[in-house]
Amino acid sequence: MLLAIDIGNTTIGFAVIHKAGHIASVAIIDTDAKVSKIKAVIAKILRAQVISRAIICSVVPKASKTLEDILKKSVPVDIIGRDIKVPIKNRYKNPKQVGQDRLVGAYGAMKIYGRPLIVVDLGTAITFDVISAQGDYLGGAIVPGIRLSAESLFLKTALLPHIEIQAPRHIIGKTTQESILSGLFYGYGSLCKGMIDLLIVSIGPIASTSRTRVIARRAKPDEAISVKVIMTGGHTHLMKKFVSPKIRIIDEDLVFKGIYFLSHL
Repeated sequence: MLLAIDIGNTTIGFAVIHKAGHIASVAIIDTDAKVSKIKAVIAKILRAQVISRAIICSVVPKASKTLEDILKKSVPVDIIGRDIKVPIKNRYKNPKQVGQDRLVGAYGAMKIYGRPLIVVDLGTAITFDVISAQGDYLGGAIVPGIRLSAESLFLKTALLPHIEIQAPRHIIGKTTQESILSGLFYGYGSLCKGMIDLLIVSIGPIASTSRTRVIARRAKPDEAISVKVIMTGGHTHLMKKFVSPKIRIIDEDLVFKGIYFLSHL
């Protein structure tokens, strides 16, 4: 069994994955959880499954060290970026600026769904990552995530309340809480649709050189239908209906799957 660990700014995900690629179980805890809580979760996983290896994908170096120190007493541990390099050509001007989670998600999506593609990750930040028909990581876009925006409203305003993140019932809110939720979900849904349209048009000429052909001219967004769009991340289950039909592929375990593919390098 492989233990795949995805350390984000908000949560840490633990996935136990069979040799054949089946995800047996997933556990999620807060990234700022006490070390005792982290140890308890790991101990429970190690008692329930025979883990032969752990691989960590992280954007929080301090949490990476904590997890590695706990795990290495029981199983071999590799950290993506240090011990394992994602085999994808990174076209960022400074490749070190790209979070490993973005590269791992892009690599996993490319292995499963082909290319060209766009990965939309709804995490602490919402990221849009673009992979060309040649398999190059071209870059993308970043905006504050849903929870981050909601917390900012609460912290930076005098009268707006702290709210529970949940899908709104109506687009026209009848209370302050309903109005915030409408703005977050319908607003971010519209943002995602618009960004996807713009990105598809932008990568069309690049993608046209591959066997998976898209329109090479400055096409209307809906014409470049060969670009696959995949949505993943913590708020996927809440956001998917506000973004569809722009996103037809939902894969909440994309980073875990990317880690699994990397374990075979």
